[in-house]
Amino acid sequence: MISKTKGRLENRTALITGGSKGIGRAIARRFVEEGANIIICARGEEALKETALELRQMGGSVITSVADISDRKSVEQMVKQVSAKFETLDILVNNAGVMSTKSFMDYSLEEFDRTMKVNLYGVFHVTQAVLPSMIQRKKGKIVNIASTAGKWGSMNQSAYNASKHAVVGLTRCLALEMAPFNITVNAICPAGVEGDEIDAMVEFWANKLGVTKEQAQKNITSRSPIGRFIKTEEVAALAVYLASDESDAMTAQSLSLCGGYLMV
Repeated sequence: MISKTKGRLENRTALITGGSKGIGRAIARRFVEEGANIIICARGEEALKETALELRQMGGSVITSVADISDRKSVEQMVKQVSAKFETLDILVNNAGVMSTKSFMDYSLEEFDRTMKVNLYGVFHVTQAVLPSMIQRKKGKIVNIASTAGKWGSMNQSAYNASKHAVVGLTRCLALEMAPFNITVNAICPAGVEGDEIDAMVEFWANKLGVTKEQAQKNITSRSPIGRFIKTEEVAALAVYLASDESDAMTAQSLSLCGGYLMV
């Protein structure tokens, strides 16, 4: 059960896209621990139900929404559902995303387009849908989950990198527009985070280099000063800070959570 001590997000309502697994699920857990009401959305209904059950067992107030953030109508329906349940939406975490690892010439137009539609246009759709109420109230927190891939180049990830560079740019521009309304907009830029996506990347490099997955992972993590991937809980801890009053003076920032990668 969550602590009875007042949390940093007490009585605030947060919408977390891609909230059924990975980083989104970890953020949802931490937000519940900090007293927030939670809306998690994803495309998979069963995973949403499983995550919601866990959060409710922690004592959280949770609703779920099956939605495809790349589809404008789906997003509008989701926000309508949220508005019917909660009077205000205080926090938006744009976390949902997709990643494919392949060389530039191997991308089909459909694959490249899908990455941009989810990773960039998904942020655009959801943020436009929730901003009017934040602007009216002159208060809000937007946290975009970007990536170190939005700050540097890397081989065999051109679609993903392009989308995350765009999210970093959008974060900066939107923050400037929203500053007069007391709405902060920031991005978290993790390096490789433990989970399915990094596992797929490790498998790609293992196959490409003709080595075992263990050796491929060692090759990747050896380039990090801390020598490991980032934990989802570490991303969630930073998300709590950016969603709380403690970060009221921080906006337009893209914070690297990279284990020292960018200092090498």
